Amino acid sequence: MTRPVLDPATISEIIEMALSDDVSFDQIRNLHGLGPDEVKALMRQSLKPGSYRAWRRRMRQFADRRAVYK
Repeated sequence: MTRPVLDPATISEIIEMALSDDVSFDQIRNLHGLGPDEVKALMRQSLKPGSYRAWRRRMRQFADRRAVYK
């Protein structure tokens, strides 16, 4: 599957959605066609290293507390 070409506005929207605690990876996939691994790669590419690590840490903590998260 080829990766869709994303304009800066779409990338910004995906990042905002990924940072939100209320939006799941399934919702991002339905709107933009990117799976969890592709969203993580986009976040790694777009965020500063410390910001990316903090986001991943927060996602892991939420996943540990909830049965279904992102």
